[in-house]
Amino acid sequence: MFEQFVPRHIFPLFIATTITFGGAMPFWAGPERAIIAFGLPERTSVSKPAHALIITQSARVSALGVALWGMYLGGHFEAMDMLFASLGYVGLVDTYVCWKEGMAGKAVFRAVSTAPIAIWGLLGMTAGR
Repeated sequence: MFEQFVPRHIFPLFIATTITFGGAMPFWAGPERAIIAFGLPERTSVSKPAHALIITQSARVSALGVALWGMYLGGHFEAMDMLFASLGYVGLVDTYVCWKEGMAGKAVFRAVSTAPIAIWGLLGMTAGR
């Protein structure tokens, strides 16, 4: 199963795992905490319609994490890098939304934490280019 493992795979496997389980946060911590952890203000976390949105969004995020694990186990490292690179766009949108909602600290966190993932993918690091 892990015959293809090399140390440079630690970072992408860590990211795949955190995306998988972090995306499920509304299910184990509740939608209110998930909304706040995402970086939106408390006024959003108490909105019942926002609860439905964070739950559906989180399922999609977890699916990305599961897909990354599937790609890894299948040896599709270039595909993983492509997905990591595309997560840079997601990070930009997340950063913009947090910033517009007045959550500057969370916006900076989103940008700083997503940038290395996107750069990793753009450089093809999982594949070892």
